[in-house]
Amino acid sequence: MSALDDPADASTASPIADAPVGTSDHLVAAGAFSEGERNAVYRAIETRRDVRDQFRPDPLPDDLVRRLLEAAHSAPSVGFMQPWNFILIRQGETRERVWQAFHQANEEACGMFEGDRRARYQRLKLEGIRKAPLSICITCDTKRGGPVVLGRTHNPDTDVYSTVCAVQNLWLAARAEGVGVGWVSIFHEDAIKSILGIPEHVKIVAWLCVGYVDELYDMPELAVKGWRDRLPLDKLVFEEGWQDCEDM
Repeated sequence: MSALDDPADASTASPIADAPVGTSDHLVAAGAFSEGERNAVYRAIETRRDVRDQFRPDPLPDDLVRRLLEAAHSAPSVGFMQPWNFILIRQGETRERVWQAFHQANEEACGMFEGDRRARYQRLKLEGIRKAPLSICITCDTKRGGPVVLGRTHNPDTDVYSTVCAVQNLWLAARAEGVGVGWVSIFHEDAIKSILGIPEHVKIVAWLCVGYVDELYDMPELAVKGWRDRLPLDKLVFEEGWQDCEDM
């Protein structure tokens, strides 16, 4: 059993076939989706975009936000620890305080680039925090599930990996709903924790700007604006072990 599977309740364990009692009652067919369903999944994956500036100001309906959160909460997690929390931020005052923290870090980041690279960085519009009607701060509680968690015994970072799965679930669901999402990662974590009152042991994994958009780029925005192209898949796939590859 994969550590990403939901662990069986030990109280129902049975030695018969090393399977918990009643497992068969919860098994369902694992066949492929219909062609239309399959195409919809791939379309969501292939057309998902990181939105930085094009948000509409109108608020998202509560039932839609709930569907996005349910999608995120349906993500797999190591040891079924479900380490995530979702902090919803709608108030303009709070978002402005976060934007100020972002702006400070963004100025620092800009100074790390030189020449044309810095000029390109400065031309990127990163206004999602102010423009999007909803922000969602997705966190990872490093203590959830207790000191020993199935599948996390030798790699403590798997709780963060699990939380990233929740982020991706929300993002793909948002794409299917016609909702744009932008992931903000340029900030000092302590600054955001202070604004939101997040405990020390809880990690911020993603600040997501969420809102309706009228248009999306037909390819990643950073590729459109000449920052970086998508790497060829064939150069990233190895067989049976690591192979030499050029600097990418």
